[in-house]
Amino acid sequence: MTNGERLDLTGHLLVAGPALIDPNFSRTVVLVCHHDEHGALGIVLNRPSDMAVGEVLPGWVERLSDPPVVFLGGPVQNEVAIGLGRLLEGAPVPEPFEDIGGGVGLVDLGGSPGEAAGTYEALRVYSGYAGWSEGQLELELATGDWMVTPAVPSDPFTADPERLRRSVLRRAGGPLAWYADYPVDPGLN
Repeated sequence: MTNGERLDLTGHLLVAGPALIDPNFSRTVVLVCHHDEHGALGIVLNRPSDMAVGEVLPGWVERLSDPPVVFLGGPVQNEVAIGLGRLLEGAPVPEPFEDIGGGVGLVDLGGSPGEAAGTYEALRVYSGYAGWSEGQLELELATGDWMVTPAVPSDPFTADPERLRRSVLRRAGGPLAWYADYPVDPGLN
């Protein structure tokens, strides 16, 4: 960044670099949902849990993308359910809906699931989120903890979340693609 421009990563993916060993984020893919001068908020996309959404939000089950489980969105407030949806093309934008980009945004799970009929092409439920205070994400980027790449609207709703990191890095190409097959412990390679 130059001339005082501020970095805004809203709608981008953060892919954990090989040196990021924090168990909350090792080998994760995080969708940045909000980023400004005060900090950032994101959702880990590739950590499905064993808990069926029907156990906590039964009304939303028929609207979910496979697998229909709660995903671990991050270590902050993991008792809070966060919805992430992709709007159907031409569907009216519901209120409230915080657009992240590409028709993907945060969904109000406190509303009526019936009102969501015909609105979302894909929907997923996350437990908690990832958060960064002012300047924290920028510092982590500068130290190489995260690799940044644009998100595509299908990323948060992949049916194979365990392979998301690899496919995102391969899609990015160039030097990022080199990390797609990087082993968890290169010393064992």
